[in-house]
Amino acid sequence: MIRRKFIRQSLIAATGAAFSNQIFALAPSPPKTTKKILLTGGAYGPVWMNYLIKLTGKDKPKVCFLPTASGDSQAYINYWMESAKKLSIEPFVQRVFIESASQKVSFEESLLGMDAILVPGGNTLDMMALWKAHGIDKVLKKAWEKGIVLTGSSAGTICWFHEGLSDSRPIALSKVECLGFLKGSISPHYHSSKTRASVYQEMVLKGEMKPGYGLDENAGLYFENEKIAKVLAGDSKSKVYKVTVENGAITEQVMETEIIS
Repeated sequence: MIRRKFIRQSLIAATGAAFSNQIFALAPSPPKTTKKILLTGGAYGPVWMNYLIKLTGKDKPKVCFLPTASGDSQAYINYWMESAKKLSIEPFVQRVFIESASQKVSFEESLLGMDAILVPGGNTLDMMALWKAHGIDKVLKKAWEKGIVLTGSSAGTICWFHEGLSDSRPIALSKVECLGFLKGSISPHYHSSKTRASVYQEMVLKGEMKPGYGLDENAGLYFENEKIAKVLAGDSKSKVYKVTVENGAITEQVMETEIIS
């Protein structure tokens, strides 16, 4: 009797385990989240906004304007809200110069509820200091890993890389260390002055900056999971340049672009 009972229980346990394994084997694995970053050399007009909207996969995405680099400029915010009226989006603004009396949700709750986060231009160095002081740098990484599209121009382009060429300090262009979501370095506004391209190339050649990319005003890059997925431009004249060092000399390669409209 004892032996029969043991055999019966063993068979039931084995059958249950097999059924359980079958269920788990058939269960589909959850889809991997695609980490997305869209950036431009300086321009961010309707063409780029419409491209951003498509990347979210939403008909009317929630897009948060994060104007820290401009000191939360009210004029900049007004321009954003006015421009948003012409777009199929739900516009939001997240200021960093806030008071606890006026902001009743955390930066994390606010930003992680968005479909996209747009960072415009300004002082990159000051922006990075404020983000780190408030823990926004960590929130942005969570947003990126969650699949929220990160995007921007100028300072909002530099911030996602290890480092970028910036005019954030007095006297001369200099390197600013950033979030490091993307490898290497970046120089927006690449041909907006006579010196930006040459200063960037010299710093890369000397090893003062990592190799990277130069972006004309209306050119951009789209990254998926830290790799370039698209090289983009809003017109035929704007270019993206890959800047590296080979055999002790600087090389500047013009990358083939896809024109968006």
